[in-house]
Amino acid sequence: MKTLQLYLAQEHPCSYLEQRSAGSIFIDPAEPVTADLYSQLIAQGFRRSATHVYRPHCIDCNACVSVRIPVHAFTASAAQQKIIRRNQDLTVQLVGTDFSPEHYALYQRYIEQRHADGDMYPPSIEQFQSFLTSDLAFARFYEFRLNGQLLAVAATDVLPTGLSAMYTFFDPDDKRRSLGRYAILWQIQESLRLDLPYLYLGYWIKECQKMSYKTQYQPLEGFIDEEWQPLPA
Repeated sequence: MKTLQLYLAQEHPCSYLEQRSAGSIFIDPAEPVTADLYSQLIAQGFRRSATHVYRPHCIDCNACVSVRIPVHAFTASAAQQKIIRRNQDLTVQLVGTDFSPEHYALYQRYIEQRHADGDMYPPSIEQFQSFLTSDLAFARFYEFRLNGQLLAVAATDVLPTGLSAMYTFFDPDDKRRSLGRYAILWQIQESLRLDLPYLYLGYWIKECQKMSYKTQYQPLEGFIDEEWQPLPA
């Protein structure tokens, strides 16, 4: 990896743990982020939001753990196999991340119904564009449709060393399909199809209930003490 200029962001209230402060280090925003560079950075615990590439750097706290699934070792549970079968009638298409009113309408409904208590509420077109649209060559949207109707969108980075599940939003009224879980299971299958070793799932915090679903995908590895280690279910 070439030498990169890193910057320290100001502390701010933690979005996941109450009464905690959060901080991060991020690479120079002027640095061109290629797929090869980001592959190296994500293997060192970095993530991106739009073109902003960062890693948690909190004083007296190391709760955020970058996690990934070694997909060739993954075996779906009985419940996960049911979710896969339940969604076999969906079609999936890979598209760019240019702004689409159809995408935003689904995102807006998802945030308003599922995350009205979070930092991303209320949604706006500006927020959507600054978070998810990107001119990075490796950034993509996977569209999940039923007879042409858009049910889910998985914002995903397609990298030489794996797929990185950045964010998924879906029809909040369709609870039967478990669309969020299916999007992860489908990306595991897509990683295998592309012969990529990992699916990166972002950060996991043991104390955060909203992130507990990530440990349902086993085996799971976490980047702890600057190395990847197995995490228990």
